[in-house]
Amino acid sequence: MKDHRSLVRQAVALLDTFQPEEGSLQAFVDHASKALRDLEDSEQNFVLEVISGCVEHRKLLDVVVNTFYHRTGKGFLQADRNQFMVICFLATFLLEDLGLRCFSKIVKSLDAVKMHKFLSFFFNVNNLSTWIQGEWSQIYDAPYVEKSWIAPLLRWQPEVEGIITQLASKAAGGIQPKKASQKITEPKEFALTKPKPRTLPKPEPIPQQERHRPKVLLDANTQQFHCVNPEKSQRTKKLLSQIQEERDAQLQFNSLFSSGTPSSHKTDSPPIRLNTTAILREGALYNRQVEEETRRMVALLSGGGEPSSFLRWQNEVLQQDLQEEVALLDRRRIEGLISHEEAALARVRVMESNQQRALLKREETAELMRRYAEKRLQEEQEMRELVEQVVEGHKNAKEAKAKLWAYKQRIAEEVSEQSRHLLRQALERAQADLARRLELISQIRAMESVPVIRHKFVDDTETAGHALLGEMSLAELRERLAVLREAQSREQEEKKERLQVEKQNRQQWLQGQLDFISQQRAALGEEAKRKQLEKKTRQKPYLGASDDQQLLELQRKLEDKRQERQRHRQAEDARAKAYGQAAAQALLGWNQQRQWSEEHHWEELESSLERQVQCEASASGSLSLFRGPEKPPSSFPRPIKGSG
Repeated sequence: MKDHRSLVRQAVALLDTFQPEEGSLQAFVDHASKALRDLEDSEQNFVLEVISGCVEHRKLLDVVVNTFYHRTGKGFLQADRNQFMVICFLATFLLEDLGLRCFSKIVKSLDAVKMHKFLSFFFNVNNLSTWIQGEWSQIYDAPYVEKSWIAPLLRWQPEVEGIITQLASKAAGGIQPKKASQKITEPKEFALTKPKPRTLPKPEPIPQQERHRPKVLLDANTQQFHCVNPEKSQRTKKLLSQIQEERDAQLQFNSLFSSGTPSSHKTDSPPIRLNTTAILREGALYNRQVEEETRRMVALLSGGGEPSSFLRWQNEVLQQDLQEEVALLDRRRIEGLISHEEAALARVRVMESNQQRALLKREETAELMRRYAEKRLQEEQEMRELVEQVVEGHKNAKEAKAKLWAYKQRIAEEVSEQSRHLLRQALERAQADLARRLELISQIRAMESVPVIRHKFVDDTETAGHALLGEMSLAELRERLAVLREAQSREQEEKKERLQVEKQNRQQWLQGQLDFISQQRAALGEEAKRKQLEKKTRQKPYLGASDDQQLLELQRKLEDKRQERQRHRQAEDARAKAYGQAAAQALLGWNQQRQWSEEHHWEELESSLERQVQCEASASGSLSLFRGPEKPPSSFPRPIKGSG
């Protein structure tokens, strides 16, 4: 074998694809042989022997692998199950043929941790000689299991222990990976950029001082008489407009000549087309009104009855009902008191009965406790006897087991003999059934080969011959259907004509109703017009000469008020104009005075500066006597005359 690991993996992969319920073992082996065509004959035979053996002895292998997963291999995946089964099969059935060296190569080619765990579990002497042997003995004969499988495994166990030790060292990290040699760090120079030469800073410009302009002071001086401005504020204007509106609202001279509210009855409204329902509803309304009016007139003509007798009878009935209600209330009150007393007595009786039941319950409980104690003593006695019987039964367990095994062997032989007999009988029955089916098939084929006439001639005038009372031929049925269609069409025409006549009659009746409604509406309209005219004539006021005189006086008074308000407005305008002129003159005088004071101030500053310069020049030397007055410094600029 060149690569044991690959062969084992192929066997495991094929076992993963095996489905026992879908096909037989032989079909699976044939399929596996086709998949292993690329291998050599020896390798192919080895893989086929492994997979066929694993499938055939699956029950034995499942016992070991299931227990391994349950006890030791809880951390392993279920995908490795077939791998453990292959190793278990090789160790149990092919270890003699392979040899320890080949088996060691196969095991070492797989995962060391998994193989170490599994072989340590499987080749444990305690496991092999106890539960593995017991479980396998339940599937096969115990002597055969012990002789063929358990004894060889125990014989190979010391030698396999060396392989387990090697796997343990390998799993613990006996083979350390080589460390790569580290390179020595070589220092390199820093790649620094060369500094750029500094540029000379630009000279800062000398700030130019702006000429002083006392604008705030100028505004304050020019607007000092702003308070005398005759223009009114927005709030004042709003209040004046409100006062004017209130005054105008009080002067309603033409209120008596208003046209009043518009009429609610419109005579020129266009006609509304009514449907049938509206016509019937309005006609019924007018008819009902006419009938009520007629009944009222008849009742008035015949004379009405006096309602005093009815009222007297009604009072008597009310008094009687009131007396009955009072009596009923008294009766209910007394019944309530009685029920209260009965409830109190019932509570007393219930308490007495509860006390009696509690006493009986305590007595019953004491009796039950006594019986329970006796029962417990009896059960303990029976339990001791049962324990003694079980101890005696354990002594005869081996003899019973031997008898049971012999009995099972005898039953198995009988069952095998009966099964062979039943199989033989089933085969005979199947052969007889097959012969009968073949004969039946030949008969059916002979019957199908005979030609059959499938044409059938139909006569429309003949009946079916079922001997029924209403039986008829196809031709007669067609004639009757034609007669029925003609009768149905004739009936539909008659119905249509009848409906047309009814519709015309209904339209004529509706037209009569419309005429009646129009007459009633016209009458109601005339009556409404008459009432409206009467109402207008009653509400029309009378205007005399006194009203005209009063109106003229009010108009004259209004005109006087307006003229007076105009005079006040003109006087206010004149005063505002005078105030404005005075303020302008005062502002002009103030500006002139301020300009003169500024000029005088600058002249004083210049003279003081000249004196200071002369003093400094006389102190510095004799040459200073011939020098003229120096120019004043730029820090004291002289303002231009006429500037603000």
